[in-house]
Amino acid sequence: MLVLGIESSCDETGVALYDSEAGLLAHRLHTQIAMHSEYGGVVPELASRDHIRRVLPLTENCLAQAGKQLSDIDAIAYTAGPGLAGALLVGASVANAMAFALGKPTIAVHHLEGHLLSPCLADPAPEFPFVALLVSGGHTQLMAVHGIGQYELLGETVDDAAGEAFDKSAKLLGLGYPGGPALSKLADTGDVNRFTLPRPMLHTPNLDMSFSGLKTAVLNLVTQQSPLDDTTRADICAAFQAAIVEVLLKKSLKALKQTGMKRLVIAGGVGANRQLRSALNDAAKKRGFSVFYPPLELCTDNGAMIAYAGAQRLSEQQSAGSFAVKPRWDLASLNCA
Repeated sequence: MLVLGIESSCDETGVALYDSEAGLLAHRLHTQIAMHSEYGGVVPELASRDHIRRVLPLTENCLAQAGKQLSDIDAIAYTAGPGLAGALLVGASVANAMAFALGKPTIAVHHLEGHLLSPCLADPAPEFPFVALLVSGGHTQLMAVHGIGQYELLGETVDDAAGEAFDKSAKLLGLGYPGGPALSKLADTGDVNRFTLPRPMLHTPNLDMSFSGLKTAVLNLVTQQSPLDDTTRADICAAFQAAIVEVLLKKSLKALKQTGMKRLVIAGGVGANRQLRSALNDAAKKRGFSVFYPPLELCTDNGAMIAYAGAQRLSEQQSAGSFAVKPRWDLASLNCA
């Protein structure tokens, strides 16, 4: 079964071809970072217009790379939500129009389900069940995953997501857009012991998290240390990153203990953070659990995860497409069990 995947939920246009027998055949991604950086954040109208320009050329490129024709496609998966409404409609429109012309089915994919399943494209891939830490954009959640369409929310952020805290703190530090990767890079050069920042909700009995107060603590520190020199900026970045990593690590370990599971999956853009990966790998060795990540190139939004999730949904006959998109969409609503 050959599935074309289209991702257009925000500021990256991703297209991929996934074969249920041969695996990932091709994937292409166009990021809009350069365009949105002029405005300091994503401009929804510009994002939608750029998706329109990119999606068909990227599809043609993927087909050429894989040595396939449009007629070879068995189904088309697309991100139906959550995300920016206009951007989602671009992917939904192209997918449904193409599928109608080809006489093929469409599969509406939940963006977070795509991220959650993206480590299954790595080698080795995790087996069900597992605990998943989703740290993607505006979402930070811990899920117990028992199978395709069997998701149990264990805990989530009650305010800012980890990725939002990275970006907002980076802006406070004058690091531009997108700030998260720049902050992480600068943190690697800083002194993690110079400043101490809070670890919100670290010791609460539940698995919920909070990062808004951490961002406020960065603001207070920036104000106290102003004007910032390069060394101080790097030291604040190091302290901030260490606080985020400790919270994510401790909550993940608590989720494994609570569920009794021995496999942990990390998915989403923050999953590419080197300090987080190092801390989790060390903990896995000491505590005897396994940890899985997506390939680095598939941590951010991409078409490969949508194609894969669509193929799994289609094989389980759990989902069909429609023209409607869902800018807000609870992952737990997908449960089929």
